Amino acid sequence: MNFDFMPVVAGWDDLLRGALVTIEITSTSLLLGCALGLLVGIGRLDRSRRLRYGICSTYVTFIRGTPLIVQLFILFFGLPEFNILLPAFVCGILGLGIYSGAYVSEIVRGAIQSIERGQMEAARSLGMSAGTAMRTIILPQAIVRMIPPLGNEFIALIKNSALVSLLTIADLMHEGQKIISVSYRSLEVYLVIALMYLVLTSATSMILQKIEKHLRAGGAMQ
Repeated sequence: MNFDFMPVVAGWDDLLRGALVTIEITSTSLLLGCALGLLVGIGRLDRSRRLRYGICSTYVTFIRGTPLIVQLFILFFGLPEFNILLPAFVCGILGLGIYSGAYVSEIVRGAIQSIERGQMEAARSLGMSAGTAMRTIILPQAIVRMIPPLGNEFIALIKNSALVSLLTIADLMHEGQKIISVSYRSLEVYLVIALMYLVLTSATSMILQKIEKHLRAGGAMQ
């Protein structure tokens, strides 16, 4: 079998643009997922407010128990039945963000629960409200512990973002499929796409490791 990477070379600019779209979608989705995960994670810790706890638990159970592709299709194909028309790009970000939020919420919940309970009790004894103690004492420590699992979630999200190509979003996978449709060199194109995803995930892992070391060093100095 002879390999022919010329179609990849000819479409290299399109693949790079697709990679930038992948980075944009993934980064925006993770920000949405982190914001949603923080709210839901804290909400699942407050069992005294049963309505909020029940809604948060139901959300996590549903999202984690159903395929991401089904959730994307609900947004893209299902919402128009209620006259809610969202651009494919928005559906992709919302789908990935909502999906990521369920997993981030468990990361948040686990990190907060790993902080010694006595610290919250000590803060409350000094007159702090529960919210103030959470923001100023508990969360800063929990964030450092969240970095490694959040890094894994970011990497998983980069790989899962390939599914948004099914919504006709011009991401890396979609651009690669366009090259295949005119060149019929699927193996070569998919190999290059796999390498580009590997570069994205490896670079993300290195950056997050540096951030974690910086945060831990800052915490040690304090």
